[in-house]
Amino acid sequence: MITLDQVRSFVAVAEELHFGRAAERLQMTQPPLSRQIQKLERAIGAQLLVRDNRRVELTGAGTAFLDEAYRLLTLVEGAGDLARRVDAGAAGVLRLGFTAVSAISILGPLLRRLTAELPDVEVQLSERVTNAQVDGIRRGELDIGLARPPFDTTLLASRVVLREPLMAVVPDAHPLAALDRPLTPQDFEGEAVIGYHPQQSRYFHEMVVRFLANAHPRIEQRVHQVLTAMLLVSAERGLALAPASAASLHVEGVVHKALDHGGGDTRLDVDPERPVELHAIWARTNVSPVVRRVLDVVERVASTA
Repeated sequence: MITLDQVRSFVAVAEELHFGRAAERLQMTQPPLSRQIQKLERAIGAQLLVRDNRRVELTGAGTAFLDEAYRLLTLVEGAGDLARRVDAGAAGVLRLGFTAVSAISILGPLLRRLTAELPDVEVQLSERVTNAQVDGIRRGELDIGLARPPFDTTLLASRVVLREPLMAVVPDAHPLAALDRPLTPQDFEGEAVIGYHPQQSRYFHEMVVRFLANAHPRIEQRVHQVLTAMLLVSAERGLALAPASAASLHVEGVVHKALDHGGGDTRLDVDPERPVELHAIWARTNVSPVVRRVLDVVERVASTA
């Protein structure tokens, strides 16, 4: 079996063409160096060096093996460097889940920052609703998600990366679009409203229910995605509520209107002016170095969002 010590010994002798100088370079004596070369030649089954008391020369086989020895040592050194960078979180693969609307507000700045700060981390993106992200983290398919609460806090750790207002999305020809004031729940009385699926889009479903608790709108359709709700508004199928960042989708035929929350959200931990939260989520156990490094970048991006 060929060992790395044998290969390094051969390279030193091949470059120096002198056993004494090669031994000095390797900080060893000549007899063990000669034994390393002999073992290497036996393992290969070919003579690599011609040597006598006056000279050392490479054979044809030795010249060919030297090129491969350089490649082998470069590969080993590169593998070691890669292992050290992975251990430090500076290299590796990061599987990142995100929702469509989270991509608008935070994903672009995050990816640019990761490219600049962690260029050797390969980011694999997966668009999924929150429940699918949680399942992906549980099954080991995702490392970090950009998702909406609530989460199973016994399984997942999280941190807020963005807070933003909830807004009304109104067809541009609707009378509410012309009002020069924020819309109240009473403005939705009797109006057709595009709601959200209570399981697949639980977060926005609950926000709509809370805001319209004292109104009596007609919930005629329930969708999974904010973009779908906005497209239905554009088709004049009703009104909708969506995070402020959804305006960046530039859906034609809709107007985004501020909301008057009145007494604000009843949950004490929510900012009534910016109730829509986006969280980074990850498994509480077995957090890899690359996940820790990426979370540091996420936090810096969140501080400037």
